[in-house]
Amino acid sequence: MKSSLLISTYNWPEALQLVLKSVEFQSEKPDEILIADDGSTEATSKLIELFQENSAIPVKHVWQVDKGFRRSAILNKALAGSTADYIIQTDGDCILHKDFVKDHLALAKEKTYLYGSRVNIQKNYLVELFEKQDIKFIFFSKGIKKRSRNLRIPFLSNFYKESRKVSDKLRGCNLSFWKKDFVEVNGYNEEMEGWGREDSELIHRMSNRGVVGKRLRYRGIIYHIWHLVKNKENLATNNSLQEKTRDEKKVWCENGIDKYFNK
Repeated sequence: MKSSLLISTYNWPEALQLVLKSVEFQSEKPDEILIADDGSTEATSKLIELFQENSAIPVKHVWQVDKGFRRSAILNKALAGSTADYIIQTDGDCILHKDFVKDHLALAKEKTYLYGSRVNIQKNYLVELFEKQDIKFIFFSKGIKKRSRNLRIPFLSNFYKESRKVSDKLRGCNLSFWKKDFVEVNGYNEEMEGWGREDSELIHRMSNRGVVGKRLRYRGIIYHIWHLVKNKENLATNNSLQEKTRDEKKVWCENGIDKYFNK
């Protein structure tokens, strides 16, 4: 099984630098790293170039012009060029626990996606976080909340079973799936622009096609760096698209990844 770590980012190189530092310290490495860049400026490109030069793992930087929040499109573009069988997805503002990749790969199972939660790094700790370049956190670390999510106890994770229900705990920053399952529903729906629901709408289509979900609890830990909430002006439209997918049991979106395979 060939694996890919997919990281989405937009114009926050200070955060991305910590994420990439946490990638370097993974106890089990992916076979490739994909950075899906939704229109960042040169500072991000320079950071990624430096990381590529020093990485023993192939790193692909996929960039698109900044035309607002188009995360669905850039994730499709990045995944279209992947040769991996299994995709582990996170965001460029989420520091990875050293066993993050290992945990996702250990529980990978056919026709199943995995989703985990996140420990929150608080606003008042950001200055110290970036000064110290901190990527390691224990239960009693400064500057975090949702501390119980920082407990890695693999034995307890076995009590969480697969389900067809799409959980409201699902987050695209801590998600993994088989690429073939992703392609069979045509990937992310690019009709969904602006913040919100692109991940859960995708998972609804996977679920409608028979893919089940399993919650990663006590494993697959990430640390989300506080930031201002994105503009939610398109959220109502995205909600409607998701509801239509759910209610009509859709398994395919028209504006998806397939167009990138035809080029």
